Amino acid sequence: MISAIGPLPPRSAWVGLLLLAAFSTPGLADQRVATRFEVFGFAGMNVLTLQNRVEESGEHYTITSDYATKGLASVFVNLTTHAEVRGRLIPGSAQPEWFRDDSRRNGAERRSHVDYRPDGAVDAAVTPALPQPLPMAAMRDTVDNLTAYLRLQRQLARTGSCTSTAHVFDGRHAYDLVFADAGSQVLSPSGGQQFSGNAIACHMTRRYPPDITDPEMDEGAREGTIWYARLVPGDLLVPVRMEMDTQLGIVVGYLAELHGQGVDLTLMQ
Repeated sequence: MISAIGPLPPRSAWVGLLLLAAFSTPGLADQRVATRFEVFGFAGMNVLTLQNRVEESGEHYTITSDYATKGLASVFVNLTTHAEVRGRLIPGSAQPEWFRDDSRRNGAERRSHVDYRPDGAVDAAVTPALPQPLPMAAMRDTVDNLTAYLRLQRQLARTGSCTSTAHVFDGRHAYDLVFADAGSQVLSPSGGQQFSGNAIACHMTRRYPPDITDPEMDEGAREGTIWYARLVPGDLLVPVRMEMDTQLGIVVGYLAELHGQGVDLTLMQ
């Protein structure tokens, strides 16, 4: 089995670690971390493969995410997606500059291009056009979903706490991602994943504003728990497992591979 790189320090030690964290310090070496997740649904069927890559260069970051349903899951929702965001690292957080999402859902092409302005304004172009355009107030002062999780990972490394809310607009949907502490745990190998070690659990809930009726509100994860561990040097905690309530039912995801910062892990095939 493979364990995390050392135990997670107590919460009071996170501030000291931050001073040593190359990930959050402008001007230090570029960093790249690539991961692959395998997601399983009913009766242990592999329903989705998710690949992410986080890159830093100076004060800027880029995240790319690719995923596709597979097996019987593609009969219900045949979905492939490529998403990418570029933004700036700011003290204790991250701010997107632009976000792109190109996907194919049940044979229909969908594209979203979003620009996030420094003053909080948002410009978006969506193809095909939304049947019910969102009010400007719902888009203002938002971030994309990839940046929302990057913010969470950096906050976890800095404070040890998940508690936060991200206001998200990804070109099609506007909602809040609400994160809450779910405790620290020692994980053991499970589901074919050979990982053991300390992890911080975060509970996620997706909430739509009460004045918005979204025809695709059930798309993606509605709520669930994500377990994060320190697997690479610096202040980036990495998700190692997740359990989510989705339109496909309850699914469980496992980190299968991680490469970056001198670390190469293969936790499952």
